[in-house]
Parts: sequence; C-alpha cells; structure tokens
Amino acid sequence: MRENFLVFGSPRIEEDEIEEVVSCLRSGWIGTGPRVAEFERRFAAYKGATHAIAVNSCTAALHLSILAAGIGPGDEVITTPMTFCASVNAIIHAGATPVLADIDPRSMNIDPERVRAKITSRTKAILPVHFAGRSCDMDPLCAIAEEQGLTIIEDCAHAIETEYRGRKAGNFGDFGCFSFYVTKNVITGEGGLILARKPEYAARLKVLALHGMSADAWKRFGDEGYKHYLVTEAGFKYNMMDLQAAIGLRQMEKVEPFWERRREIWTRYMDELSDLPLTLPAPVEPDTRHAFHLFSILVDEARTGISRDAFLSAMTKYKIGVGVHYLSIPEHPFYQGRFGWSPDQYPHARDIGRRTVSLPISAKLTDADVTDVIQAVREILGK
Repeated sequence: MRENFLVFGSPRIEEDEIEEVVSCLRSGWIGTGPRVAEFERRFAAYKGATHAIAVNSCTAALHLSILAAGIGPGDEVITTPMTFCASVNAIIHAGATPVLADIDPRSMNIDPERVRAKITSRTKAILPVHFAGRSCDMDPLCAIAEEQGLTIIEDCAHAIETEYRGRKAGNFGDFGCFSFYVTKNVITGEGGLILARKPEYAARLKVLALHGMSADAWKRFGDEGYKHYLVTEAGFKYNMMDLQAAIGLRQMEKVEPFWERRREIWTRYMDELSDLPLTLPAPVEPDTRHAFHLFSILVDEARTGISRDAFLSAMTKYKIGVGVHYLSIPEHPFYQGRFGWSPDQYPHARDIGRRTVSLPISAKLTDADVTDVIQAVREILGK
C-alpha cells in the first residue's frame, strides 16, 4: 500500500517552469502579451503550421472555430459520442446542432462510414476527436469532407504529438483545436490553441478571442505608445495570458522527452497487464504516432468478476487515482432531454463508456509509481 495518494494526471512541473512564471510576474506583463505570441510561434513550428491562435481553453478553441467557419443556427456538425462534453457543448454554443456518429470499438474513434450515414442537407462540418492520442482515420474522413463540401474541425485535446501517415494532427482540417489543461501532455494550467489553415480564418479568430477588438489590441499598452482599438464584432473573452504561456514555453521544450516517458509507461502496462482478463488498448497502427495521452482498459464484469465502478473504488482504496474517459455523451440527462438521444442508439460508445478505466500515465510518474499501479490492478483482479 502506498503512503501517498497518486493523483491521476498530475503534471510534471520543474524548476524552469517556476522560474519562467516568476520572471513573467516580475516583468509586469501578466495578461496577453509577448509570451503568448512566442508560445503561438513555437507551437506552430512544432506542428509545422503557419497560423496559431492561443486561447484560454480547448472549448473556446472549438467554439471560435465553428463560428469562424460560418456555422450557426440550422446547421449540423457531426461528432463522436465518445468524448468530453465540451466537444458537443461548443457546437451548441455556436447555435448549431450536434449529430452523433458511433465509434469503431477498437480504436474508440469516430467511424467514417457512420459519419457518411449521418450526412444531411444541413450538415456543414465534421468534428473528429483523436481519442486518447490515437489519430482518427483521417483519409476517409477527409475524402467525405471534400466530396460533400464540409469543414473539418479537429478536436486535438489529446493529440499534441499525434501523427497520421506522415502528417501531424491538427493540420488535416480547416481548424485544429488543442488543450493545455493541467492533465494534458503540454500544460498552461488552463489554455487552448487553434491551428487555422487560412490566414483569413486566423485573423478573425484573433478578433473573436479578444472581445471583437481589432487585431493586436493587446499591444495598446506597449512601449510603442498607446494604440486605439476598434470593436468590429461582438467577440468573447477567450484570450490566453502571458502567465499561462510562461509555463507553456518551458513545457514546449520537453514535448519529446515527456512523450518518450509516457511511451515507456504505456509499454510496461501493455506487457505486464497482458495476462489479465482485461481489454487493453489496441496496438498503435502502422504509419501513425500515438500521443499516449490516456491508457484506458476495459473492465468487463463477466470476465473480471468485478464491475467497473467497483474496480474504480478499489483502486482508490489502493491510493491510485484513476479516470473515466468517458461515459458516452448520450448517457447524460441534458443531452437526452435536449436531443432525445439514448445510449442504445450508439452501442459501441455505450459499452465502452460503461467499462472504461484510465490508468495514470503522466510523465511525472516514477518507475515505483508505475509498479504500484500494476500491482494494485493485479491484486484487485486476483481477489
């Protein structure tokens, strides 16, 4: 039994992040400023993109991308039922209607053929989610989008390092939306970012993210002298702060070593849990790169002798933090009432959502932490 509770998704923060935050505080420029601009440049360079717009969450990134695509009331956006509520809520906030297409049960990503079956005259976009860091099958999704004249908005909250057939996630669609929440692979505490394919999209996104004020309004208090701003539309308060970007700048220097550490943990789990009556994640597909953001097992009571929820409680008693990613969207009462969705309409997402457990896989974990997780799983199932 561990002495201390192992917090699920606890980020790896080192002295250089702390020093950068202190430097930011001492600079006096805490809000949106030069560190945000530098973070945008570094992230765009990492992803091989041209236009990057930092915001305060991936939810904001999704919302603004839908608006910048000209999608609104009367329009439909197809997405997955195996996702966090933000993917669907952003569509609702834009005034559009979410439409769900069930997932492939092994990849846990949206099934392109089920997407095709959901297209109507009102469909304007596909919003694929690269679940757990595994790329969606983007070739058929892009083919459907091109054939039907649809926008692709990629939800890359789990997919900073993800690649598919030589291309980096976030560059397939018109928009790629990323998260830097505290449990993600790169963190800023709270934060998000949009990669935009077209310069006109990028320009509008910057305006929408800061109250609808004219471009570079954050510079109005800079040393170049006061600059008047003009409000060109009713925007939002979605900007990232330099205080957040300060953490992100140092985190960007560690993307690859942190990815490698999570790969090591993933490999240990796959090796040392393989003899148990669990469903482990599918192997990484050829010609792809998995971000190793989540390690999700499926606990089937008929095989394990313990229910998923009892397993969650048992892991907590062993002082191991775990997650559920996710109950399928139609399980939630709001969406049942609003759209009449039933879990039974999306059986693959329903079944996975009721059996899934995410084990810790943060780069912060020590070898001893990983051993504790493995031993806890084995002892619980052994009982």
